[in-house]
Amino acid sequence: MLGPSLTEMFTNSDEAAINKKLPKELLLRIFSFLDVVTLCRCAQVSRSWNVLALDGSNWQRIDLFDFQRDIEGRVVENISKRCGGFLRKLSLRGCLGVGDSALRTFSQNCRNIELLSLNGCTKITDSTCNSLSKFCPKLKHLDLASCTSITNLSLKALSEGCPLLEQLNISWCDQVTKDGIQALVRCCPGLKGLFLKGCTQLEDEALKHIGGHCPELVTLNLQTCSQITDEGLITICRGCHRLQSLCVSGCANITDAILHALGQNCPRLRILEVARCSQLTDVGFTTLARNCHELEKMDLEECVQITDGTLIQLSIHCPRLQVLSLSHCELITDDCIRHLGSGPCAHDRLEVIELDNCPLITDASLEHLKNCHSLDRIELYDCQQITRAGIKRLRTHLPNIKVHAYFAPVTPPPSVGGSRQRFCRCCVLL
Repeated sequence: MLGPSLTEMFTNSDEAAINKKLPKELLLRIFSFLDVVTLCRCAQVSRSWNVLALDGSNWQRIDLFDFQRDIEGRVVENISKRCGGFLRKLSLRGCLGVGDSALRTFSQNCRNIELLSLNGCTKITDSTCNSLSKFCPKLKHLDLASCTSITNLSLKALSEGCPLLEQLNISWCDQVTKDGIQALVRCCPGLKGLFLKGCTQLEDEALKHIGGHCPELVTLNLQTCSQITDEGLITICRGCHRLQSLCVSGCANITDAILHALGQNCPRLRILEVARCSQLTDVGFTTLARNCHELEKMDLEECVQITDGTLIQLSIHCPRLQVLSLSHCELITDDCIRHLGSGPCAHDRLEVIELDNCPLITDASLEHLKNCHSLDRIELYDCQQITRAGIKRLRTHLPNIKVHAYFAPVTPPPSVGGSRQRFCRCCVLL
């Protein structure tokens, strides 16, 4: 026997006043703004609210990260049956109990899914990507980071069934090679974001495929892809003129040739992360700064060859700079911080500066930064010429700034009759 319809539920005399005064369409609209937990609570209030709260139209966006320990495959299957074609965005990030079988049922039921995060779902294999390829042609964003069983077969399947794909994260899927990348980019020309961090088998050949087939690419992360060289990255620069964010931290083979290529081909670049790229020098960064005026974030940690020259060029040509990491850049001095503090980015833009392990930086640098009114955080670990007094003076100008520094504890005095007083190296310098 069929249960009562929505209309019958709202005409019952014992319904609450809110149900009588508000049309069900308006209640449904109100429910659409509630999160998953609140919807489930509302579903327990009454029969009519149960129907409204569990209506598929309220479940277009679901994030189950907060419940990751409790989510098993059957939960995903039940959600997919409840939401059906309404569901557009689902995050199962960290849900270790979800495997291929549940995601096959999900794919069959939720064919309008556009954004799916399976980050850290370590049980899934290529079978899941085959299911997505077969049933989810509208998929645009897919996160498979740390799904280490994923291979080239997944990328081939996605290329055949998900041509609208715009963003793919396969970080730490270290079985992927150039063959998988080639299959993907040839059939997904609209790719705008590729996250390949930790895909250690990738070589220049893979980058050539990306550069040749992804003209819309905006974001590329190649962190710790240690086999890539200038040759592959130059192809990216020449083929992806819309590039705004590039991470090649830990790619130790690259040289100034990359910075020249970025300067000549990627004027929209906003984020550049080149930590531990120790072959980069002032010459390359000068070209970059003079051509990429929209730079907002730069990670130059352990770019050990750069000097004040790089910072002077950035302070002159990059007025939008917000975040700058110079940790372990041991050649920079107070003079470059003086230029930075008086440059166009200083007063309204600069928010974070990291100067850990910069031994030539002194309290004078803090004085140069006192007019950077947007400065929110400064890192000063192991800057042995920085003093508490210098930090205190900085705080008189920037009272809300977060200063992260370390001062070695004072060595206790020697016992009576002991040898002369000794101090650790940090205490002597301070």
